[in-house]
Amino acid sequence: MATSIYSSVCGQASGEYTVKKSRFIANVFHVTSEEEAQRHLAEIKKKYWDARHNCYAYQLGMPVSMQKASDDGEPSGTAGKPLLEVLKTGDLTNTLVVVTRYFGGIKLGTGGLIRAYMTAAPGPKTAAPVDDYVPCTVLTLQADYSYVAVIEKLAGDFAVPVRDRNFTDSVSFTIEIPSDRISEITAVLMDKTNGTLTVTNKTEETVPRRRQT
Repeated sequence: MATSIYSSVCGQASGEYTVKKSRFIANVFHVTSEEEAQRHLAEIKKKYWDARHNCYAYQLGMPVSMQKASDDGEPSGTAGKPLLEVLKTGDLTNTLVVVTRYFGGIKLGTGGLIRAYMTAAPGPKTAAPVDDYVPCTVLTLQADYSYVAVIEKLAGDFAVPVRDRNFTDSVSFTIEIPSDRISEITAVLMDKTNGTLTVTNKTEETVPRRRQT
């Protein structure tokens, strides 16, 4: 199994949690900039204009280069920091989580608030698809037509995505191989094609792979 170095939610998801009549509405978004995060936050504040609190946290960058969190009027350290901890624990970057609270009239206390925000946040985070970003070596391989079926089968066996196929006098495949498996997989490819494969291009990229649930 390939080793991811970053993960991020894909798209948007929401969920709701209620405790002691307080209603917590959580929304999670994929974001790639502070401007995008602030735009989503403004949309949430407009949508839930009558809510007492819209607390949030986000992490940006690969690797993480920015973190921001806000208690938005809740007691210090009871909302923003716990939400940021949810993102950090989940190794999620380029991700914004916003939890809107409608006060139910019963005080939860410091510990209760922390637990409530940390409980509310994983709901939409779990519901949203997650992309794991995997370091890959992208190879373009040139082969004889007689090995097309062999290469196609090996790509399927190793779950290696084939980006492109080009058929001329010979056939070329552009494939993504997780960098921590490059030696293993290329050795098998060479063995099964009797050492006739030629590498015509090689680049290193960080590639998103949808996490299977």
